[in-house]
Amino acid sequence: MKKIVASFLLISSFQFIAAQETATRKDTLQGGLRPERTCFDVLHYDLNIKINPEEKSIVGYNKITFRVVDNTSKIQLDLFDNMRIDSIIFNSKKLNYKREFNAVFIDFPTTLSSKTEQSLLFYYSGKPVIAKKAPWDGGFVFTTDGQGKPWIGVACQGFGASCWYPVKDSQSDEPDNGATIKVAVPNGLMNVSNGRFTGSEDLKNGYTRWDWEVKSPINTYSINVNIADYAHIHDTYKGLDLDYYVLRQNEAKARIHFEEVKPMMECFQSKFGLYPFTNDGYKLIETPYLGMEHQSAVAYGNKYLKGYLGSDRSRTGLGLLFDYITIHESGHEWFGNNITARDSADMWIHEGFTTYSESVFVECQYGYEKGQRYINGLKSNVDNDRPIIGPYGVNQEGSTDMYDKGALFINTLRHIVNNDALWWKTLLQFSETFHHKITDTESVIAFFNAQTGMNLTPIFNQYLRHANIPNLELKIVKGKLQTRWKVDETKFEMPVALKVKGKTIRIKPSTSWTKTKIKVNSLEELEVMTNDFFINVNK
Repeated sequence: MKKIVASFLLISSFQFIAAQETATRKDTLQGGLRPERTCFDVLHYDLNIKINPEEKSIVGYNKITFRVVDNTSKIQLDLFDNMRIDSIIFNSKKLNYKREFNAVFIDFPTTLSSKTEQSLLFYYSGKPVIAKKAPWDGGFVFTTDGQGKPWIGVACQGFGASCWYPVKDSQSDEPDNGATIKVAVPNGLMNVSNGRFTGSEDLKNGYTRWDWEVKSPINTYSINVNIADYAHIHDTYKGLDLDYYVLRQNEAKARIHFEEVKPMMECFQSKFGLYPFTNDGYKLIETPYLGMEHQSAVAYGNKYLKGYLGSDRSRTGLGLLFDYITIHESGHEWFGNNITARDSADMWIHEGFTTYSESVFVECQYGYEKGQRYINGLKSNVDNDRPIIGPYGVNQEGSTDMYDKGALFINTLRHIVNNDALWWKTLLQFSETFHHKITDTESVIAFFNAQTGMNLTPIFNQYLRHANIPNLELKIVKGKLQTRWKVDETKFEMPVALKVKGKTIRIKPSTSWTKTKIKVNSLEELEVMTNDFFINVNK
């Protein structure tokens, strides 16, 4: 697995209780970490399968190599129960197993000793779940291109990578040494997967196998297949391989449209550090669904339009200056693929920082003011319906506010820090410190506290663990301004900027009424800098 960076502090008790009250056994089997999962660490996946587009079926095996962490005679792997297990082979002998929902509990004839390296072959077959509305519901997409040729993809984040191949289906463990993905498809088609292409072989049975290798640790939901009659476009940027696989009829427009990748790489590498997967290269692959952050093989389905399928999520006009899918999904290479949340409850680490990266790209291209206009335009998308952090251990995310509210919170942090040199240094060090690591919210908070020298914990908690954003209350007493925060967190203090008679003043209210030296006759003389701080104001 990636090295786990975690501070196992007390998780919000109300979230734990809520999870216990509503979670099913199936949820805990998918999202939980029981001894049958924690007793081993995956080192490598070697997936070798054949996909039949006509039958919409898969047959093959996954060779799973792992290191034993604790002595054990049983482990848990995962494969959706609609898929058939043909056999599980260990040391040339079949193993016994028990299925429970999508979990597969495998028994070994003798105890596996800790610190030993083991491997097994998991043979399987069947027809995977077909997605009705990928990427939101998860599963395979079997369709055809404009020439009537098969066009196939899969998206399974949150749904489960085990919907199509046997795997330890947990974000807490990624194969240390990467994966090989070998996929046989009918002659005339190509499969594109993660990492680098290592060769193809005509199997002399109407199928050609396409082999790919990932050398970096990889999220299990990132491992993917993309099947079509693709045209291949190769480019480079400062030594980084850029490869685009597109439907043949779109090759000309793709050559022009994907030029946007180079300024994006320039921006993100300057702010977040070098592209995290140089050994595996960077790819955009045209898919029959909107998009997904598959590591080193980003799924692209935005129809070569600016914005989000031609619309502007920020409603400022600035969202039409770039292709949302290219920028957002590629941002996940740093936040989500490089830095990975241990539990899906903490997916704000993926989505909040990546949505923030959109405004960073706008700022790189068009300046600070437009970057701020863009991110503030996302406010109308925020519901404040429930906490951004979800319940732990049950494969459940929090509110979809993790995207836009998460980004607005990070922009708020920037203005709390109030030192751009320190801010960009902190973001760069965040990416470098957590390079190829698995982490959690507590560790992220601890990092930002240490880097900034501030106690940001109550602020993180208010934005992430409660539905409401901070509410700033103002009043005038004897001609002077008094302020306080109305929040859910105790001991909450957060600086905020005001503009008074053209002069910007920073104050630091608490949860009790605090006197200031600001003399005003009317609250209308004040402007709270709500573009810098995502808060509500009561005057």
